[in-house]
Amino acid sequence: METKKLLHVGCGPKRKNSTSVGFNSDRWVEIRYDIDEAAEPDIIGSMIDMSAVETNSMDAIFSSHNIEHVYPHEVSIVLSEFYRVLAGDGFLAITCPDLKSVAKLVAEDRLTEPAYQSPAGPIAPIDILYGHRVSMSAGNLYMAHRCGFTEKVLRACLLEAGFISIASIARTAPFFDLWAVASKTKLSDEDLKSLFQEYTNL
Repeated sequence: METKKLLHVGCGPKRKNSTSVGFNSDRWVEIRYDIDEAAEPDIIGSMIDMSAVETNSMDAIFSSHNIEHVYPHEVSIVLSEFYRVLAGDGFLAITCPDLKSVAKLVAEDRLTEPAYQSPAGPIAPIDILYGHRVSMSAGNLYMAHRCGFTEKVLRACLLEAGFISIASIARTAPFFDLWAVASKTKLSDEDLKSLFQEYTNL
């Protein structure tokens, strides 16, 4: 079986078994990438400068709750780097908070009320908007959020970066997140749907 390379961006302590069923197989060789050396990644680096990763060298990228950690003007840089390191038939699987559903809770004046329970404890809209307060109070300021997305905005950013075929979804309570897969090549509707289902766990 031919193996493929998965770049697990912003991996933290996690491994490919926490990404998606599609990636959790012997077919995928995981390269863990993180800015925090405490995560013991294979490559230490920022999403803004991924020069340690060769151009066209990865078959897929998995990015979970990373892109909201950069400033708005840096989003295009990050996505351009993702595009650069992916092989010609490569694809990106990405997830991040959905500000549209979170904003509904804020409009209801529930900014600091728990929106859902996570393994790290209760998560409130303020944590989704600005970063996990418990982690930041413990000194991990890498957890700070500096921008955000709705489904419409995320799709527009991916298109601007050069991705051609995109499938996405916005999930409301209790998830409050966005998921998307984006390919560098044109895919049929059927192939795009299959890719989305296999690599998003939804």
